[in-house]
Amino acid sequence: MNTNTIESGHRLRPEGRAPKRFAEGRVCTHPDCGTRLSVYNRRDTCFRHSPIRFPRVRGRT
Repeated sequence: MNTNTIESGHRLRPEGRAPKRFAEGRVCTHPDCGTRLSVYNRRDTCFRHSPIRFPRVRGRT
């Protein structure tokens, strides 16, 4: 058995645009909330204080 075999593979992710990032260290703007926001969260509030948004539903209701 040959132990010097080199295997090559493919990237798991296709090359493309990187996800948009926002400033680090941001905090929820709601009063009395100190939740640190993710660098990927585009809003100024955390999940708990964000307004409810319903997706557009197509088709029969």
